[in-house]
Amino acid sequence: MISELKQELTNMINDVNSLNDLQNIKVSIFGKKGRITLLTKDMKDKTIEERRQIGQEVHQLKEYIEIIIKQKELFLIEKKINDDINNEAIDIYLPGMEFNSGTLHPLTITRNEIESFFNSLGFAVIEGNEIESDEYNFEKMNIPKDHPARDMQDTFYFSVEELLRTHTSPMQARTMEANAPDGPIRVIVPGKTYRRDEDDLTHSHQFMQIEGLVIDKNISLADLKGTLELFAKNIFGSNTKIRFRPSYFPFTEPSVEVDVTCHVCHGQGCSVCKQTGWIEILGAGQVHPNVIDNCGYDSNVYQGFAFGMGVERVAMIKYGIDDIRLFYNNNLNFLKQFDKIK
Repeated sequence: MISELKQELTNMINDVNSLNDLQNIKVSIFGKKGRITLLTKDMKDKTIEERRQIGQEVHQLKEYIEIIIKQKELFLIEKKINDDINNEAIDIYLPGMEFNSGTLHPLTITRNEIESFFNSLGFAVIEGNEIESDEYNFEKMNIPKDHPARDMQDTFYFSVEELLRTHTSPMQARTMEANAPDGPIRVIVPGKTYRRDEDDLTHSHQFMQIEGLVIDKNISLADLKGTLELFAKNIFGSNTKIRFRPSYFPFTEPSVEVDVTCHVCHGQGCSVCKQTGWIEILGAGQVHPNVIDNCGYDSNVYQGFAFGMGVERVAMIKYGIDDIRLFYNNNLNFLKQFDKIK
């Protein structure tokens, strides 16, 4: 009987193919109702000699089964390890996987470069709301009711009093009001602006603008020119020159358009600059006395200068890009060209 059970259990253990099944067999043999446990259940009805003999045989069977179970367990563990190694093996001769890393957008690169330059001159960087009121977008900036910018064809209106800002200039008024009546103020205001321009090669309904404002005593046009000259040399190269042309902006007086020498021909004249040697870069001027007075300062004591530039315009000139729409259509071939630029 014992020998038959021994052979049966041995065959059962040898046929097991998983550690989980082996554990179940172990319970069925040594558990409270296990095959070997039940062999000693009726020992009380046996004689002393019978109990001694049965006990010895059961003990030998138990030791034997424990040994082969342990051997089977070690075998299954080793087999699982080998299977895992084979299934998870890495072929070092296969070509590696290419991981594409992202890069900063050219407009972000240009904006960061502009901000870094003006930071070095002591300008603070502030941002404002993209939804503005008519009062701050137009009234505070000395833009009259009949100005074309107030036309529905030029500005995105939510209501009579709310609109998408057409420039970052409202933050000039808000900054002056927050600091009035004492100066000085030196800030730049980067951010998105919106106008109903045609979506052609050089215009977009949305564009990035950076506004600059300085308010202090004894500020002249010479301070503006010196600041912008340093800016142009820093962004476009040390040989870059600037020129002022008289212009008109409601919020500055006098007002100027600022040109830089063409980055392609270096002022000699080419098709890019239409043979003039110059490319328009931004608008600027002395802050209009009405704007200074509207925002809580005394224009007889304080003066200032302001300038505004399109980030797209700067990037197009700096990198020789001829279509503004390339900045917004997510063309990877275009964007990947800037992955080496810091």
